[in-house]
Amino acid sequence: MKLEMNLPKKIATILGLLAILSLNVNVSVNAETSPRFASPPQPIVDMIETQAAPQPIVSPNQQYLLFIERAGLPSISDLALPQVRVAGLRINPRNNDISRVSYGAALKLLRLSDKPADKAPEKYGIQGIPAGGLIGEALWSPDSKRIAVSVTRETALELWIIDVASAQAKRLTDRSLNGVSGRAFAWLADSRSLVALLVPQNRGAVPAVPVAPIGPNVQETSGKIAAARTFPDLLKNGHDEQLLEYYMQAQPAKIGLDGIITAVGKSAIIRAIAASPDANFLLVQAITKPYSRVVPIGQFAIKTELRDLSGSDTGEFVKALSANGVAEEDDGEPDAVRRGPRAYAWRADAPATLTWVQSNEGDKPIKKRDGDYLYALSAPFQSEPSLMLKLDFRFVQVIWGTDDLALVYEGQRKTRRSVVWRIFPGDLSKVAVKLFDRSSEDRYGDPGTPLFETSPIGQRVLNMTPNKRAIYLSGNGASPEGDRPFLDVFNFDTKQSMRLFQSEPPAYESVAAVFDNGTIRLLTQRESQTETPNLFLRNVESKTITPITNFATPKNPIAGVSKELIRYKRRDGTELSGTLYLPANYKRSDGPLPTILWAYPREFKTSEAAGQVTGSPYRYVRPSASGPLPWLTQGYAVLDNPVMPIIGEGNTEPNDSYIPQLIASAEAAIDELVRRGVTDKNRVAVGGHSYGAFMVANLLAHSKLFAAGIAESGAYNRTLTPFGFQAETRNMWKARDVYNQMSPFNFADQIKAPLLFIHGENDSNSGTFPVQSERMYQAIRGLGGTARLVLLPFEDHAYRARESQMHRAAEITNWLDKFVKTATPTNKLAAVFGW
Repeated sequence: MKLEMNLPKKIATILGLLAILSLNVNVSVNAETSPRFASPPQPIVDMIETQAAPQPIVSPNQQYLLFIERAGLPSISDLALPQVRVAGLRINPRNNDISRVSYGAALKLLRLSDKPADKAPEKYGIQGIPAGGLIGEALWSPDSKRIAVSVTRETALELWIIDVASAQAKRLTDRSLNGVSGRAFAWLADSRSLVALLVPQNRGAVPAVPVAPIGPNVQETSGKIAAARTFPDLLKNGHDEQLLEYYMQAQPAKIGLDGIITAVGKSAIIRAIAASPDANFLLVQAITKPYSRVVPIGQFAIKTELRDLSGSDTGEFVKALSANGVAEEDDGEPDAVRRGPRAYAWRADAPATLTWVQSNEGDKPIKKRDGDYLYALSAPFQSEPSLMLKLDFRFVQVIWGTDDLALVYEGQRKTRRSVVWRIFPGDLSKVAVKLFDRSSEDRYGDPGTPLFETSPIGQRVLNMTPNKRAIYLSGNGASPEGDRPFLDVFNFDTKQSMRLFQSEPPAYESVAAVFDNGTIRLLTQRESQTETPNLFLRNVESKTITPITNFATPKNPIAGVSKELIRYKRRDGTELSGTLYLPANYKRSDGPLPTILWAYPREFKTSEAAGQVTGSPYRYVRPSASGPLPWLTQGYAVLDNPVMPIIGEGNTEPNDSYIPQLIASAEAAIDELVRRGVTDKNRVAVGGHSYGAFMVANLLAHSKLFAAGIAESGAYNRTLTPFGFQAETRNMWKARDVYNQMSPFNFADQIKAPLLFIHGENDSNSGTFPVQSERMYQAIRGLGGTARLVLLPFEDHAYRARESQMHRAAEITNWLDKFVKTATPTNKLAAVFGW
């Protein structure tokens, strides 16, 4: 090495350089004594406040589109409202609904015109929704003349009906819906009545908190395997049980458009209801005692029965179907299911045929090798059930079409196997036909997903060609060049597909619906890097394209950025890819940039599947509050969603080599960016959310690739999730070394780069309790490392309040500017030392 300078100048320069390096490594971060919510630079504020375009809900007669315009971000004061947290549920006690849900602020209707293509569609807004009312669910009636809407008010969840012809809304009843179990209402086939779950009348006062406990909280195990992952908000005591019963108690009811209410049976702790397509029967599933304190409500004991919905006998008991006990016994297998009948549903294309699945395990433990049986039972429900199909793997779903056609999906998580069968519901003597047998990891070979249409009685069924011999399959069209969505017609007789449409560069266009009345029209959503998504009608025969919406491209602080889908290889030969963004007006001659790598690792069984490209270079560059794109406005390059595969081929488990594979993927990404000349390898930050945060801590603990890290809502000590995490199905005692090696908490002394932790104080995600970030921060602090812990009040796993989003962005901006942007550039080191 040759330094072209005199000795005193050399010494001064080297001392100055060492001072810079010392500054960047040893800066301590002092938390404010009274921190307040902060705001990021204005371009990032603009990104956070940008609203996404509303998505359409097509009417059953295909004449209208309903748009729900989403409300803006809630305030922190909204999140601070009271919340009841029991049995894995989070309940708003003021209006008896699930808390912290996303709402709409307004409804708009658009009439699809049958007039010439140059005629703009008619648009109009809905009148009558009360000021301050927030829109929840919106459901079309089967005849498309009305829309039922849940409107969330301060102290009630209300049911409103919109008359489409007049675009007027009115409240149907003064009784409040009970929304704790999910969707609280549904149309019946006549379009003149609905079924709903109502808050019981005169249910009394909320159970008071006892002044003193009547005894200890006790749990006992008796030698049976009862492995459970780490669930939040479980029942803890008798008072929690009282609260669960109080808020979940619901009255099933039939409500006419005249507002007359007819109770259907007695109130109970209802988990779900579903009316038969002919509206004569109601499937009711209710939670029963004993309750569990180790699993959430989805695994509680449940009884399933049928009640009458017709005539004067409305509400009368018809048949008891099953009574499943609490599902606490779990051996941790990825394909294990609870014992007994499950997945009850009505056959959508039949008047009153009930279906369900049941494992063939008998009384033995449910293992991954056991398959499922699909059963059916038709009204009057007195005969023995019919076996529709015996599956080798686990039931996934069934999609109904006609007596001659239904699609049954089965799969095995362990091997990533996915199989699709055609069955003949009207004649079960016919042998089922296997249509597809593939790896669920293989995106390139994905044949597509069937499109639906709404039947005259309001049921979602297969969208079929007029001759009923084929269906429409829509897919992402994954390829080495990126996603190019497609629409195929799949013929059942030949098992062959014919392509009707595929997105063409430089646009990204996907199919939302197919209208086929002899002339095939496609409702598509089209976007490009610079144009926001809009809807179009495509006539397949004439090739004409009619604009349906004209959403203006919003003010976009990252308009003009460069977006490129890049491909590169890991040192073991695995193909990798990611989306590279460069700031607007950046030129390669400007030199390498500070860079953010934002990722989320995923497990694969084959390197071929891991190497498949994800994403598209042609999608609109959306302003977003989450992820890394806001920092394009601050002069950073961004590699978003680079593939970080963890591969375990054959009998090898992916996590057996998690750390070396993770580091190899990160090295390959950085090397490619440096090769392109856009990244300064000395100024790269790594960030991620949830499992991505776990990745960040591991990369900082086991490599020196990054100048700083950002870890949001993560988990860092796998001994706190001992019965599995992510795709890891072995418990800690079966894979002790894996759990220890994958826990960055165990290697906190090796984390030398500054690490910013952000976590919601009320994180409800299994495994990522806030204590994970708190303990990891304390470890780094106690070992003399550089870290900062930001706990966002009232926030969940993802952050919703405007103040929280602003503060998150401000924290990350400051962290990146302090430890990445101002880090000593590689080119400065080269200049000083003559490299």
